[in-house]
Amino acid sequence: MKTLKRAGLGLLVFLVLAGIGLAVWEPLSVETAAAPADGSYEARIVRDEFGVPHIFGKTDADVAYGVAYAHSEDDFSTLQEVTAMTRGRMATLNGSESAPIDYIAALMDVRGTVTRKYADLPTDVRAVLAGYASGLNAYAADHPEEVKLAKLFPVNDQDIAAGFVLRSPFFFGINNPIEALVQNKPLPREGGPRLSGEQEKKSVHPLSPDKIIDDKTVTPVGPDPDENGSNAYAIAPELSPEGKTRLISNSHQPLRGNVAWYELVVHSDEGWDFAGANFPGSPFPFLGHNKYLGWTNTVNRPDLVDIYKLTLNNSKDAYRFDGGWKPLEKKRVWLKIKFGPFVIPYPQVAYRSIHGPVIINDSGAYALRYAGIDQLDMLTQYYRINKASNFDEWQAAMAGQGVPATNFIYADAEGNIGMYYNAMFPDRPEGHDWRTVLPGDTSATLWQGALPFTRVPALVNPASGYVMNANNTPYIAAGPGDELKPDNFSPLLGVESDETNRSRRSIALLERANADGKITDAELWAIKYDTGYEKAGYAKDWLDRIAALDLKDSAKLLKAQQLLAQWDWNLDGKGAADALALMVLRPANKSHYNRGKMPDPRQILEETVDHLKQYFDRIDPPMLNVLRMRQGDVDLPVDGGNDTIRASTLWDIDEDGRLSVRHGDSFIMFMEWAKDGKVYSRSIQPFGAATTRPESKHYTDQMQLFVDKKLKPVWFDPKDLEKHKKSEKVVRGN
Repeated sequence: MKTLKRAGLGLLVFLVLAGIGLAVWEPLSVETAAAPADGSYEARIVRDEFGVPHIFGKTDADVAYGVAYAHSEDDFSTLQEVTAMTRGRMATLNGSESAPIDYIAALMDVRGTVTRKYADLPTDVRAVLAGYASGLNAYAADHPEEVKLAKLFPVNDQDIAAGFVLRSPFFFGINNPIEALVQNKPLPREGGPRLSGEQEKKSVHPLSPDKIIDDKTVTPVGPDPDENGSNAYAIAPELSPEGKTRLISNSHQPLRGNVAWYELVVHSDEGWDFAGANFPGSPFPFLGHNKYLGWTNTVNRPDLVDIYKLTLNNSKDAYRFDGGWKPLEKKRVWLKIKFGPFVIPYPQVAYRSIHGPVIINDSGAYALRYAGIDQLDMLTQYYRINKASNFDEWQAAMAGQGVPATNFIYADAEGNIGMYYNAMFPDRPEGHDWRTVLPGDTSATLWQGALPFTRVPALVNPASGYVMNANNTPYIAAGPGDELKPDNFSPLLGVESDETNRSRRSIALLERANADGKITDAELWAIKYDTGYEKAGYAKDWLDRIAALDLKDSAKLLKAQQLLAQWDWNLDGKGAADALALMVLRPANKSHYNRGKMPDPRQILEETVDHLKQYFDRIDPPMLNVLRMRQGDVDLPVDGGNDTIRASTLWDIDEDGRLSVRHGDSFIMFMEWAKDGKVYSRSIQPFGAATTRPESKHYTDQMQLFVDKKLKPVWFDPKDLEKHKKSEKVVRGN
């Protein structure tokens, strides 16, 4: 009887909340953002044979307007998701699975940062953001039938800035410690050696059950948290038979969604000329090249997050600090969550201390402080490096230290190459164990800024003639004899010591190709598309563990073990054991990358064998029948695997048991500067320019080239573009 009464009361409360939601909450009570400051924009959008937009404008702001409009033409769906995210309305659009992002945006005080810091941005940066926001608004106004959420538009320039503030920390893993606190798991720490077992025990802090993100994964808005990847190579002219400088951008990102690459080329009469790719919500390309120089990025994982234990008073509204008490900031947050046809207001509380965001759980209060906290300088840095015309200007823009973390691999027309382990390293004082939870009651542990850019590990123009990174330690970047020395850098930087198969393999192949002092284009191409594993590191250890299993009690597992013993360590799709090796290696790489405990090898082998037998009736099906690139009606075989240079990193298991790649090689760009200084480039996407428009001919038109390991030309020079122009339009607005 009591149970029924409780259930009835719960239903009544739900219906009351639903009524409130329908009557006053969404969309009636949603505040519409003020439109950007008045301005008049005009951009010309020219598309080539693959639908890649080339945006022309008199001013940089005009170009930004065109970037937003062109991207909306190809993927307005994802741009709306990003817009909802930056405005705290992801859960209204997508339901409860997106509520953690809305809560984290409030917890990190994203809007507060924008309010405090936006006026400090340079005028030209704000003008570009305003132009971009106006382009989104113009498309939404022109196509109201595509708008998914009422009052999502108009957006303004501060909304665009907010997206950068929210997403930047995810690129160095802010979601990991938050999720650990939420899910009662050991606290992960990036950077150097993993925590000891005793330290891990001290780092577990269960979260109270009323939190919205309890027992939920914190959906990342940056790279995939489990198995990030990217490869980058810069080759100096002395290693080229033709004397040219070469740069390869090989980012591994999700193939769809809010951090999938979008290719574009921009040309402004104010000198903004750039070919590359951005993420939805950004007016700037994040990688690529201009006339003079280029760069690409790979994710790095220094220790950029510190966690503090606070001492609260009895009423839990203040915390001890330097012998006194400071009020604990408290803000009521109403998450607007879609439940079927209803949108329900869900109350939460966001806490904040002098250190940063605070999570209160059963064992106390814990504050997080992280690189780039409460700053917007990443906007200025990206814009300035886009427009840099030489190495000095590029380095000066990098020294502005706006991008909190990510490696930059650089090359230019003058023949300079470099690898920068870019990070805003906290200026941590000595005398504290920064790898553990820190005391939050003293200013002695509270760092106030970042170390200067001169402290960033960097390798410029090494004698080897090349630099590379594949999400590995920066201390291995140019081959034997040219490495950075770890002893030259403070352990307080928290630089990681990890290696990946891709880093080991890249160095081995580059050294082999360079044996005669030259690396040909064909050799470099073969390296980029290599599908092999080195017999070293976690991969060898893992396969050795499988080989050591006593499987006499299972004929099917013994047969699989024997097949793996004959594997040629290459996921090119030609070997009988390739499908088996592909699937058993993935869990090992995931554990290695996360510095976690390796899974049970017998269990993984058995799960893999059962899957292959169920769907393919054999344990040795051709890998190319198993691993697929799928979009719409196009279904193609693809090679490579998890942690191979040619990367098919993550996949979904479709109804037919095949593995549909969703993460790995994404936007690829080969750049080169000839002896005369002129730049040439080629690129490819896994699908096409219009990834969410099935009706578009550019929905799948790059897929065959992609699986065939071919590239298409980038028509960077407007004169070349004229010969390949397939459409042109002018967009105008205010």
